[in-house]
Amino acid sequence: MTVLIKDIPKNDRPIERLVNYGAEFLSNIELLTILIKTGTKTKSAKTLAEEILKNTDNIQDLNDINLETLNQIKGIGVTKSASILAAIELGKRLNNDLPILNNLKITSSDIVFEYYRHKIGNKKQEHFYCIYLDTTKKVIKDKLLFIGTINQSIVHPREIFKEAYLLSASSIICVHNHPAGSIFPSKEDIKLTDKLVEIGNLLGVKIVDHVIITQNNYYSFFENNDIR
Repeated sequence: MTVLIKDIPKNDRPIERLVNYGAEFLSNIELLTILIKTGTKTKSAKTLAEEILKNTDNIQDLNDINLETLNQIKGIGVTKSASILAAIELGKRLNNDLPILNNLKITSSDIVFEYYRHKIGNKKQEHFYCIYLDTTKKVIKDKLLFIGTINQSIVHPREIFKEAYLLSASSIICVHNHPAGSIFPSKEDIKLTDKLVEIGNLLGVKIVDHVIITQNNYYSFFENNDIR
């Protein structure tokens, strides 16, 4: 039997508990229930929250939940999904010392690490980003280009440099994560970087660094003299 929010004593309802005791005293289900707001004819908001959490092993897995997964849950439509995903993204940005990368001047690999470790450090798949810089090393834009095992057959140079020309970028920093936790470049990472550096030198849009990210550490090709 589904218990509706209206059937719960007023002082025990999630919003009232938040007001009376503070958000930190609410369970994960109660916090999700507030975001969902309303249920359906057959499911309460609390039941929907429980179904979302069934898709995760722990609360950290919500970082990787997407629109498609949420929409597969009957009763969670686009509007509810958008509220949940927006709240998750806000949480990520609040925990990020560098919530906005655009127009930031990249003066060290530490800056790249601090931004991307929150963004992709705990992802379960490899994510390959390019940061496009102007002549003063300020960020014009960063773009996610590929998801999956990073190698020369997946990462297409034409996509990387096409974007550079569209943005009138002078140089590029490549960034990707290692889900297994090792910061050291694989043979494929090295081959890909060498290939991109070679093409960049020919086209006049230099690859100035390739940074490998984990949640707690990084490897910079530039800092290790692997890019010249």
